[in-house]
Amino acid sequence: MKPIERKEVKQLLTNYKDKDIFVHLETTNGAYASHFGNQGVNVGAYIRNAKVKFIEADIKGEIGAFRVGLKLETGWVYAEGLSDYELTEDEELLLAGHDADGRLTVALQLSEQPFK
Repeated sequence: MKPIERKEVKQLLTNYKDKDIFVHLETTNGAYASHFGNQGVNVGAYIRNAKVKFIEADIKGEIGAFRVGLKLETGWVYAEGLSDYELTEDEELLLAGHDADGRLTVALQLSEQPFK
C-alpha cells in the first residue's frame, strides 16, 4: 500500500460509479483496545460483500486522515481515518487506515467481483 493521493483515489473511485460492486467495510480497535493501558472501549464494525451501486463518490481530508463517502440512491457508505491505498491486479481498490503502531483501524474495499 502507499499513502493516499487524493486525485488518484478520486479517479479510481469514479471507475466504480454506477456499477454493481461489492464492498468490504471494517472498523476496529481490535483486541488491543483493552491492552497496553488503553482505556478505550473495544468497538468494531464489519460488512463484507455487500452489493451496492453508488451515484457519487468523494474523498476529503488531509494526509493520514482521509474520509471517503459513497452516495447510494437511498443513503451513504462512509469511512474515515484512511491513510493508504492500493489497486490490486484483480482491480480491487483497497483503502485502509492504521494507528501509530501500524495496526489496522479502518478498511474500505471496492470490487466488481465478490471478495474471497
